[in-house]
Amino acid sequence: MQNDERKPEPEQINKILTKIFSSKALKKGIINVRIEELWKKVMGENVERYTQKVEYKNSTLYVYLTSSVLRSELSYGAKKIISLLNDEIGEKTISKIIFI
Repeated sequence: MQNDERKPEPEQINKILTKIFSSKALKKGIINVRIEELWKKVMGENVERYTQKVEYKNSTLYVYLTSSVLRSELSYGAKKIISLLNDEIGEKTISKIIFI
Protein backbone atom coordinates (compact mmCIF):
# COMPACT_ATOMS: atom_id res chain seq x y z
CA MET A 1 0.00 0.00 0.00
CA GLN A 2 1.37 3.37 -1.02
CA ASN A 3 0.87 6.58 0.87
CA ASP A 4 -0.42 9.11 -1.67
CA GLU A 5 -0.21 12.09 0.68
CA ARG A 6 2.26 14.68 -0.46
CA LYS A 7 4.88 15.83 1.94
CA PRO A 8 5.33 19.61 2.12
CA GLU A 9 8.25 21.08 0.24
CA PRO A 10 11.20 21.85 2.50
CA GLU A 11 11.75 25.52 3.32
CA GLN A 12 14.88 27.30 4.38
CA ILE A 13 15.04 27.88 8.13
CA ASN A 14 15.55 31.64 7.73
CA LYS A 15 12.27 31.90 5.77
CA ILE A 16 10.42 29.96 8.46
CA LEU A 17 11.89 32.12 11.24
CA THR A 18 11.03 35.30 9.31
CA LYS A 19 7.41 34.18 9.07
CA ILE A 20 7.29 33.38 12.77
CA PHE A 21 8.94 36.61 13.94
CA SER A 22 6.94 38.82 11.61
CA SER A 23 3.63 37.86 13.21
CA LYS A 24 2.18 40.95 14.92
CA ALA A 25 1.60 39.48 18.38
CA LEU A 26 5.06 37.97 18.63
CA LYS A 27 6.70 41.09 17.23
CA LYS A 28 4.98 43.22 19.91
CA GLY A 29 6.19 40.89 22.64
CA ILE A 30 9.74 40.90 21.35
CA ILE A 31 9.75 44.70 21.11
CA ASN A 32 8.48 44.97 24.71
CA VAL A 33 11.23 42.71 26.02
CA ARG A 34 13.87 44.42 23.91
CA ILE A 35 12.84 47.90 25.05
CA GLU A 36 12.90 46.80 28.68
CA GLU A 37 16.45 45.47 28.25
CA LEU A 38 17.54 48.58 26.36
CA TRP A 39 16.13 50.84 29.08
CA LYS A 40 18.50 49.19 31.55
CA LYS A 41 21.43 49.40 29.14
CA VAL A 42 20.90 53.00 27.98
CA MET A 43 19.85 54.54 31.29
CA GLY A 44 22.31 52.71 33.51
CA GLU A 45 22.23 51.09 36.90
CA ASN A 46 21.36 54.21 38.90
CA VAL A 47 18.17 54.94 36.95
CA GLU A 48 17.31 51.24 36.84
CA ARG A 49 17.38 51.17 40.63
CA TYR A 50 14.42 53.59 40.71
CA THR A 51 12.53 52.01 37.80
CA GLN A 52 9.57 49.84 38.78
CA LYS A 53 8.29 48.93 35.33
CA VAL A 54 8.81 49.81 31.66
CA GLU A 55 5.84 49.29 29.37
CA TYR A 56 5.49 49.93 25.62
CA LYS A 57 2.08 50.54 24.01
CA ASN A 58 1.17 52.24 20.73
CA SER A 59 4.54 53.94 20.16
CA THR A 60 4.53 55.28 23.74
CA LEU A 61 6.92 54.15 26.45
CA TYR A 62 5.50 54.24 29.97
CA VAL A 63 8.17 54.31 32.65
CA TYR A 64 7.08 53.80 36.25
CA LEU A 65 9.56 55.39 38.66
CA THR A 66 9.77 55.40 42.45
CA SER A 67 11.50 58.78 42.64
CA SER A 68 9.62 61.99 41.87
CA VAL A 69 12.90 63.88 41.59
CA LEU A 70 14.20 61.45 38.98
CA ARG A 71 10.84 61.58 37.18
CA SER A 72 11.20 65.34 36.89
CA GLU A 73 14.84 65.18 35.77
CA LEU A 74 14.18 62.55 33.10
CA SER A 75 11.19 64.44 31.70
CA TYR A 76 13.55 67.27 30.69
CA GLY A 77 15.65 64.86 28.63
CA ALA A 78 12.76 62.84 27.15
CA LYS A 79 13.62 63.68 23.52
CA LYS A 80 17.24 62.62 23.99
CA ILE A 81 16.16 59.37 25.71
CA ILE A 82 13.74 58.60 22.85
CA SER A 83 16.54 59.20 20.34
CA LEU A 84 18.99 56.96 22.23
CA LEU A 85 16.47 54.12 22.56
CA ASN A 86 15.37 54.33 18.92
CA ASP A 87 19.02 54.32 17.80
CA GLU A 88 19.62 51.15 19.82
CA ILE A 89 16.48 49.51 18.41
CA GLY A 90 17.44 50.47 14.86
CA GLU A 91 14.11 52.03 13.89
CA LYS A 92 11.74 54.76 15.07
CA THR A 93 9.66 52.66 17.45
CA ILE A 94 9.17 55.06 20.36
CA SER A 95 7.61 58.46 19.71
CA LYS A 96 6.71 59.50 23.25
CA ILE A 97 7.78 58.74 26.85
CA ILE A 98 5.50 59.17 29.83
CA PHE A 99 7.12 59.04 33.25
CA ILE A 100 4.73 57.86 35.94
